[in-house]
Amino acid sequence: MTMHWNQLLSRSRLGSDQSQGGTTARTDFQRDFDRIVFSSAFRRMQDKTQVFPLSRVDYIRTRLTHSLEASSIGRSLGTQVGERVIERRRLADYEASDFGDICAAACLAHDIGNPPFGHSGEDAFRSWANDAPYGQRRVSMLKDSEREDFTSFEGNAQGFRILTRLQNPDNPGGLQLTCATLAAFTKYPRESCLGGGRYPGVSAKKQGFFVEDRESFESVAEQVGLIRRDGSRAVWCRHPLAFLVEAADDISYRVIDIEDGFRLGYFTFDEVMALYLDILQEPEKQRLRMQSIRDSKGRVEFLRAKVINEAISQAMDCFLDNEEAILAGRFDEPLLNQFPRRAAMDRLIEVAKARIYQATEVVEIQAAGFQVIGDLLERFIQVLDDLAEQGEQASAKSRMISRLIPEQFIGSGRIPSSSVYTRLLRLTDFVAGMTDSYAVSLYKKLTGISLPNA
Repeated sequence: MTMHWNQLLSRSRLGSDQSQGGTTARTDFQRDFDRIVFSSAFRRMQDKTQVFPLSRVDYIRTRLTHSLEASSIGRSLGTQVGERVIERRRLADYEASDFGDICAAACLAHDIGNPPFGHSGEDAFRSWANDAPYGQRRVSMLKDSEREDFTSFEGNAQGFRILTRLQNPDNPGGLQLTCATLAAFTKYPRESCLGGGRYPGVSAKKQGFFVEDRESFESVAEQVGLIRRDGSRAVWCRHPLAFLVEAADDISYRVIDIEDGFRLGYFTFDEVMALYLDILQEPEKQRLRMQSIRDSKGRVEFLRAKVINEAISQAMDCFLDNEEAILAGRFDEPLLNQFPRRAAMDRLIEVAKARIYQATEVVEIQAAGFQVIGDLLERFIQVLDDLAEQGEQASAKSRMISRLIPEQFIGSGRIPSSSVYTRLLRLTDFVAGMTDSYAVSLYKKLTGISLPNA
């Protein structure tokens, strides 16, 4: 079995039967990009943590600026790969820019499902589902993928849900993005529980969609022709462009987190110089070119751009070298694993983990965020359960606190679903969609730490 580019680049939109293509000024894949940009979930990323939670320094990246930068890298990488693939495969109906636009849109949305406080926020969801006194009991009532949707909560699965259901919820398919973009977005094309089965490769490391959204992903996978890895379980081989989306994200955060660390004083200029120059093929040439740049900030920005360009070139070569294996589903590892200068790229993440991600100011706020998310989930699920089980006899406290939850996250008429899974899922949608600041503010009000106008 093998995948085919003409099908992989499908312009069909999830939930829409409108004809695609045409002679409008924007292509279908450019429309995907625009729909994501104008979504409320994308705007909220301006107040979601990339590395430094609730930073008071305007220069430091948020999830939104990181996503924009990853999207720029993805467009460059996709377009360069597209030029070569179109030449190799003689694809008549596509331009190189189509590859770039698919990657750009998928990269733009790649973190759209991340909860407040970055990856520690994901850990907080899992910890609550596995260990919280009340939450653990409710989650343990579920079975298989319904249970593991929460015990192994994953922002990537929440992102697929946002794109296909929560944004524009009155539309079948949500934002109704093209199936090509949705497949490229899904780095982990599998459900959360695989029934004890073990599948090798990076694409099976995590889940990419919730049980409630499995049918939507099945439609996407069928439309673009992904290879199914198991006839009885929802697990597929990756869309080839998902490897480029992953590479763009990896390049972006590895290289740019070092720059942010320098601006905040975690690294000296000489340390950053050594890290960046080790990746470049002609380091002495770049040293000479930097002599015309007067300040250290400008020199770091110059080198950062050179490193990104070098990484894009290496990622393109790795993809093209393995194209046949990728299309056949035999290649399943990050492209960065095959970089000629992999050791130098790995050094960036090793240093960032030691010097940035474990910095006191980062850990202190992440720890507080862990408490905030866990407490919000624990309080609100008890309220929703009380309303669902007691109806009009629910406590006055539950009825009052429920007013803090928008109707879309409770149910029609503000009546919670009788399904425990559905109640947990709606609550997850609510809390995961919060910005860092809103989560902290709501937590303070609920616990009485601060009062309005006090």
